[in-house]
Amino acid sequence: MKVKIMHLYPDLLNLYGDKATVRSLCHRLQRRGIDAEVEAHTSENGTPDFADVDIIVLGGGGDREEKTVMNLLLKQKDELKAYVDSEKVIFATCGGMDMLGKYCTFSDETVEGPGVLDIYTEPGTKRMTGDVVLDSNIFDGKIVGFENRSGKTNTGSLTPLGKVLTGGGNNCEDFTEGVVYKNVIATHLHGALLPKNPKLCDYILEKALQRKYMEFAKLAPLSDELENEANDFIVKRYEK
Repeated sequence: MKVKIMHLYPDLLNLYGDKATVRSLCHRLQRRGIDAEVEAHTSENGTPDFADVDIIVLGGGGDREEKTVMNLLLKQKDELKAYVDSEKVIFATCGGMDMLGKYCTFSDETVEGPGVLDIYTEPGTKRMTGDVVLDSNIFDGKIVGFENRSGKTNTGSLTPLGKVLTGGGNNCEDFTEGVVYKNVIATHLHGALLPKNPKLCDYILEKALQRKYMEFAKLAPLSDELENEANDFIVKRYEK
């Protein structure tokens, strides 16, 4: 078995440890004897071909870079929607979530997105910075990470990735963070969150493997003492 991962535009979206996301996915596959192939598709590589890709990783960057990427994604609107409709996996972190929506309003302009997710993001009045703890909606346990943003994201009727226990989340109003749509898992939490969220990492991998291999059911468990200790450290810091 093999999983192909496309790290999309790492030359532009490189602020928040997104390479660690890719490394975590590969590491947990390889520990189970499953091959991982990574394509780092930069803005200089032309138009990406998603045909044989199993997981797209999309991270976050500065405003200028995110505007550039949104314009590139818009040009592949139909290909991205077909990819999502075929139940392939996208994992988007930080601004990657907003860039998949219908539009995103930055400080100086509104930029149209591909509309893969039925969401939109507008400027907020409060900056949300610090640790986040979520009650996961996709597995039994907590998701922990870090946010640093002031945008307000309206996610409509989409299923949240989790319920906010600590932090601002999507909009600092409805106690939700991220979204899950088909096999798109998106969150505003910064890119290097998979090392301390092994259950989330395995959820992403299982969705990709189940889509690609009809006979695949579940990943074999790993010994995750260090990963769970890192997760518990943040959770316990904010327990009341």
